[in-house]
Amino acid sequence: EVGATEAVQRHYSRNVVASKPVSQRKLDFEHRRPRWLRECMAEATGVFYYVFPGIAAIASFTLNTENPIGVAAFGSLFQIGWAFAIGIAFAIITCAPTSGGHFNPAITICFAIWQGFPWRKVPHYIFSQVFGAFIAGLLMVGMYWPEIQAFKEESIAAGRGLVYNGGPASLLCTFPNPTQTNLGYLFLTEFFVDSFIGIVIWAHLDPANPFVSPVSAPFGIGLAYGAMVWGFADIAISTNLARDLGTRIVAAIFFGGESFSYLNYSWIAILVNVPATVFATGYYEFLMRDSLSTIGKGHAVHEDGEEGLRRHITNTGHIETGAANVLRNKQSSSDEYNLGKQE
Repeated sequence: EVGATEAVQRHYSRNVVASKPVSQRKLDFEHRRPRWLRECMAEATGVFYYVFPGIAAIASFTLNTENPIGVAAFGSLFQIGWAFAIGIAFAIITCAPTSGGHFNPAITICFAIWQGFPWRKVPHYIFSQVFGAFIAGLLMVGMYWPEIQAFKEESIAAGRGLVYNGGPASLLCTFPNPTQTNLGYLFLTEFFVDSFIGIVIWAHLDPANPFVSPVSAPFGIGLAYGAMVWGFADIAISTNLARDLGTRIVAAIFFGGESFSYLNYSWIAILVNVPATVFATGYYEFLMRDSLSTIGKGHAVHEDGEEGLRRHITNTGHIETGAANVLRNKQSSSDEYNLGKQE
């Protein structure tokens, strides 16, 4: 209604400060700022946004089973799953416009393999992602330091050490249960969990997917991570090389080198995510991707232009939804135009 619109406009003009004009000085500064620096900072910040709330939720859950204010517990795996899920959504919303929002070395590598992302950028993207997780781990340890110190003393006094699932080091990174000595089992668990997430991510990034919008994608991808935490965190999963390696380095600094050697597990947590995600995205690219639909919706073009697309449709002998409709409409418009000229 007109009245409601006018009321909103008046409210906006009264309560919202007008945008400040952009100065030439600011434009010059942003022009001189290296593009690679913006991308690196965005990737590091995004991983920080994803890792920090997740490991903080783990710390809250682990350290506060008993506390002076009488609350029996501050969290659960359900809370931890939501912390990672919402953290991922915030990371994408905040940083993806600058860097593309990879936040995972495996995703960066897959973009290079399947989508033409420059290989020269891969090393500094991966370094930035690991660095973001490292800073998240350092900050969490600093904020929980008194509680962690008390937990360390209690764990040592009980003869359990510092590195084990449920111990001080596990606040930062993943460790298997003492009974999980079968590395093949741990490998397959990590592989299939990461493959599940990889397919969901690739489906959300498919511009031809009618069920995903830019608004919903951050939350859909985040919920994929959350679902895997809810289902498999009790049997040790990592899901992200940067998330695990960055925080594992922090664990090694504060809790010892056993953080990398415990049950010979760390290589699974750090490395399996890469082949699993390459497998998952390859599965999507070869078996599920509909490139003709992507072209038809205007998100891509044939490498040989419209002539190449027309030739493909002619050679296949059938019309498919999407690009074919575009071509048919263009042909109809052309025919009408030519008919009008003849008349």
